[in-house]
Amino acid sequence: MSTRRYRRHPHARTTPSRSLRPGQPASVHDNLVLEPRDVHFDWSQLPLHWIPDEPMATHTINVLHLLLPEGERWFVKVFKEALPLIRDDQLREEVLGFIGQEAIHAEAHQEVLDHLLGQGLDPRPYVRQITWLFRRVLGDKPGLTSRQHRENVIERVAFIAAIEHFTAFLGNWALNSPGLDRAKADPTMVDLLRWHGAEEVEHRSVAYDLMRHLDPGYLRRVRGMAVSGPLLIHLWIRGTRFMLAADPSLNGSLVPTWREAQKAAKRGLLPEPARFLRSALRYFSPSYHPTKEGSSSQALAYLAKSPAARAAATH
Repeated sequence: MSTRRYRRHPHARTTPSRSLRPGQPASVHDNLVLEPRDVHFDWSQLPLHWIPDEPMATHTINVLHLLLPEGERWFVKVFKEALPLIRDDQLREEVLGFIGQEAIHAEAHQEVLDHLLGQGLDPRPYVRQITWLFRRVLGDKPGLTSRQHRENVIERVAFIAAIEHFTAFLGNWALNSPGLDRAKADPTMVDLLRWHGAEEVEHRSVAYDLMRHLDPGYLRRVRGMAVSGPLLIHLWIRGTRFMLAADPSLNGSLVPTWREAQKAAKRGLLPEPARFLRSALRYFSPSYHPTKEGSSSQALAYLAKSPAARAAATH
């Protein structure tokens, strides 16, 4: 049985409420406390196509498991490097809570990769490329001066802020995707997607607020999205093609197309590409803030009923 218990990350702490301006009413988001939930999942019964008879939709979502373990470990590393640059105690506590949640997310998705390997689908060739991207291309640059290192950290925080916009979008979609239930998708995988999605909505402002704290300018934000947005789309398309080609039950017979993705989106099995792109454009608005994306109340409501989160709360 493939089961792992996730320990609380050593840097994880709860976060206090955000300070309010005089006369500003409190909201659910203002009073959030970021808590790394010690979840675990049993993948022993997960079928290869966990959305029955929908291999393309299954593997399009499975790209999350290819990207997130190494990507979220990179988030954690960058945010640890950013901690000494933070001059606001409250924001520092929020960043620590974010680090704790992201560390657990990485391990949860890693378990799925291990399970896929046991089913004859070897994700390692693609994962090695993702590891190279995050550790070598986006990793530490030796020989930098103190000032150059600071700029490099802030630039990577801006990349993460843009990526977190998309993870919040995907999390909001997962929380509002009855198509997965209608298609009788595996309930454990659906819980993973919605638990993770709810926490992405819950902490959706942290990376953006950290970026603005370190650099309040507009140019950094635009550059972060200009780099991260196209890269993420490229990696997702390549990942979907890889998963379908590596699936031993398909023998290379299924090639992903935009038309098939649109059909799956209309059935509620994938996010609609047009909504994804419109979401990216909102990030460029001067008045943008992540609290306008998704609902903290909805995220907390799911976390209160998630089987994995509820089990974690009892231990």
